[in-house]
Amino acid sequence: MTVRNENIRNIAIIAHVDHGKTTLVDALFRQSGLVGKGMDGVRIMDSGAIEKERGITISAKNCAIHWKGVKINIIDTPGHADFGGEVERGLSMVDGAILLVDAAEGPLPQTRFVLEKALQKDLPLIVVINKIDRKDARAEEVLNEVYDLLLELSPDEKMLEVPVFYANGREGTCGRSLEDIRENLHELLDSILTDIPAPSYDDAEPFQMLVSDLSYSDFLGRLAIGKVMNGSAETNDTLVCVKENSVEQLRVTRIQAYDGPQFTDCPKAEPGDIIVLAGVNDVSIGDTICTKDEVKALPRIEVDEPTVSMLFSKNISPLAGKEGNAATSAKIWERLQKEALRNVSIRIERNQDDTFTVKGRGEFQMAIIAEEMRREGFEFCVGRPHVIFHTDSEGRKTEPVEVLLIDCPEEYSGTVMEKLGRRKAVMSDITYTAGSRVKIRFDIPARGLIGFRDEFLTDTKGFGIMNSYLKGYEPYKGDFPERLTGSLVSDRAGTAVAYGIWELEDRGRFFIVPGDPVYEGEIVGERNKDMDLMLNPTKTKKLTNLRASGHDEAVTLTPVSKPTLEQAIQFIKDDELVEVTPQSIRMCKKILNTQNRKIFESRGSIPSYLLNK
Repeated sequence: MTVRNENIRNIAIIAHVDHGKTTLVDALFRQSGLVGKGMDGVRIMDSGAIEKERGITISAKNCAIHWKGVKINIIDTPGHADFGGEVERGLSMVDGAILLVDAAEGPLPQTRFVLEKALQKDLPLIVVINKIDRKDARAEEVLNEVYDLLLELSPDEKMLEVPVFYANGREGTCGRSLEDIRENLHELLDSILTDIPAPSYDDAEPFQMLVSDLSYSDFLGRLAIGKVMNGSAETNDTLVCVKENSVEQLRVTRIQAYDGPQFTDCPKAEPGDIIVLAGVNDVSIGDTICTKDEVKALPRIEVDEPTVSMLFSKNISPLAGKEGNAATSAKIWERLQKEALRNVSIRIERNQDDTFTVKGRGEFQMAIIAEEMRREGFEFCVGRPHVIFHTDSEGRKTEPVEVLLIDCPEEYSGTVMEKLGRRKAVMSDITYTAGSRVKIRFDIPARGLIGFRDEFLTDTKGFGIMNSYLKGYEPYKGDFPERLTGSLVSDRAGTAVAYGIWELEDRGRFFIVPGDPVYEGEIVGERNKDMDLMLNPTKTKKLTNLRASGHDEAVTLTPVSKPTLEQAIQFIKDDELVEVTPQSIRMCKKILNTQNRKIFESRGSIPSYLLNK
């Protein structure tokens, strides 16, 4: 018989990037009495260094609070579509969702993405219009936009009856109307108890748990995190882990549950709760843990297929091994395997030439993986991201197409439309808004967005906003130029000299400063023409005996802005790599030797023995 565990609620907070999910969780922590017990009260759930620096959520994280005797498990999900696998993983553990929308920006592409995932699982919703204190807030208009989006994604008119709250997550206030804002979030917490159903289970079924996340403890080893679908388990029970192709026995060494963002020991796992299980040596996300007497596997977590691939390889530059402590192919492969184990949305492949192909949702996700590895001391090279093409039932080549939404000042719209037109973008809608701004909607091949963001921000002087989401696969749109400028390539090894750079400044924009080590094949700048140029940045001034007033010219260099990892990944061409080390970001040709590069330029392929030489 199906019953409900009324002592528990499981809920996810879903929203677009920077709409206030993590800040709202902070307010819930404060009002449930958790903050103050040795915890800081600012973005507690942003645990990683990259998350704190960027102010975004990268991986879905669990926590729990208690309200009126009921335990509320909360999952803080990422808002970026590149981390959609984290959203799908998080939604597999919950029975409802809070849809958070900025009171000024309204529903944006990632709002649509995460909402679509929630509606596919028939999760009940609570809508929260956040940041109502913004000067440009338009809460009532935004609510109508949310209703339009709900009806677009679901034909059920009951969507118009979802509970709606207006909130200021930073201050921890909310209300059911703009005229009645309470000084706390108690109404929202009460709504979670009444409008989100308690987890249901079959009291006749044995213990079943779906593994939705993994963690590691130096003391306990690997930890399996997931929701108990049916039954209960205790410490020292003998269970089995049902994998894709095998079944392995295990003994539960410890059961823990969430209390705030941390674990606490509990003697027994209740049905419907989200628990942490220790004693599992080999487990993957999507596996089922159940009793050995009745082995029943739950449906595995389904995630969208990857749309982008990127090459990873060992560092091929002459400077390899000088700045990092993990530079071998074996170490890089081991690290990528660990990443694939806890990140359900990526796929990894080992190539015959000892390089690795990583497939994921987008270039931003790839850049985050590379940045995490860099901070762990790895040295490696990455190639340019490529979209993954498919073939349809009629044998036609298809490619991923994205819906791109541009919001920029009207004066820059012409330039933006011209640049996107070259990338095979098709405009589908344009709206002129207050403040001389314009919103434009395009359908564009996903490969057309690779490397476009920086160019867009430059063209709009930093005032433009762009967001996109995957529309689907459509027939191949044709070729277009990926970059209209060439590269400035060093033709020898040495140390960059101010005089050498100064004499070459009219050739383009440099990425190096005097004193930087350079090597043959390194990309030291961006040329202002469409062809690559070989040059010598190590050239010194010839000494003479002439001593005349005014003969020597003062060397004044243009200030250099070194590219970040993301900018470098967007900049490179197909025959180039980004060299990533803990201290430096450099770019180089796949074939470093100038003579070899000239030989193979016309062949269109690079021999593997040259890439790994």
